[in-house]
This record gives sequence, C-alpha cells and structure tokens, in this order.
Amino acid sequence: MPIEKTAMMTHDDALKQLSHISRKRAFGRHVGSDQLIQAGLNALLAEVESPSLALLAGLLRSEEPEASALFDQVLEELGLLFHPPADPRAAKWAMAYWVAGQIADGSLDPAAGTYLVWADIAYDLDYPEELEPLVHCAHNLDGWEESWGVPLEQLNREAVTAAKLFLSKRSAADAGD
Repeated sequence: MPIEKTAMMTHDDALKQLSHISRKRAFGRHVGSDQLIQAGLNALLAEVESPSLALLAGLLRSEEPEASALFDQVLEELGLLFHPPADPRAAKWAMAYWVAGQIADGSLDPAAGTYLVWADIAYDLDYPEELEPLVHCAHNLDGWEESWGVPLEQLNREAVTAAKLFLSKRSAADAGD
C-alpha cells in the first residue's frame, strides 16, 4: 500500500481525523479500508498512543479486511468510538447537526453537505421545517447554472450561513433546557 504524501498531522489533528471517521462510519457512510489504515498511520506518525494503532497502521493490502475491526479497537482504546442514538429519528437529527457543523467549519463542501441533508436526512425525517433552509440550499446548489446570474460562491456562502443558523438554534434550545 503506497503511503500518501500528506503534510505531517499534529496529535490533535490526528485525533480529530479518527473522531471524524468514527462518526462518518457510525452514520452509515462508507469509509474504505485504505482510509482507515491511512488514518491509523497518520495517528501513529503524530505520536498518538494506542496499543492497537501500530497493528492498524501496518496492515498490508492483503490484510485490509481486518482494518475495520482494528480501527474500532483503536477508537475504543482512545475513547473515540461514537455510537449514534438508538432511536432512528434521533440518529438522523444527530447526523444533521454533525453535517451542518462540517459545512459551517468548512470541512465539508456546502453542495455535498446540503445534498446529504436533503437526500439522506430530511427525507427520512419527512422534511421538517428546521431543515428547510439547508434543503433549499441543496436544491439551489444542485441545479445551479451560470445563466442564473448568481455566483456559485454566493450560494455556497448562503449554505454556510444556513448551517450556522441551524446550529445556533440548537445551541439556543440547549441553553434553554
């Protein structure tokens, strides 16, 4: 397996990457064995300490089927294993907040993130009002044409704003509890 040439990660960046992949997998998104192994290698090089990390990082292509179980073991050892809520609706809402957070912080492309909210979350939740601004942004970004006279960058900014607003409403609701 060739080693990807990436900038050296910090310890915190490596932990964030592991945590991100944990959530991605917990929400049913596909993460290839090669990505799990690479994340393990990144963490090992960033001096993250876990008994199983070297085993994960050192897997050969023929051993890739073992990556998923080893990755989960590493997450468990680091206290990063994420379990979404057992209730399917609550899990979808948790996923919506996770995706919106990534759109808001710039780690997920607004078009890809809003599309995910539209296709994989809002649909399953019967299109709740709270997700309507993000779904609207997804429609605009998915169908955008240059002839509209609206720059794509503006639609991306609107999606980021919608994600931040969605997150702020949750924070306000949490503060009122």
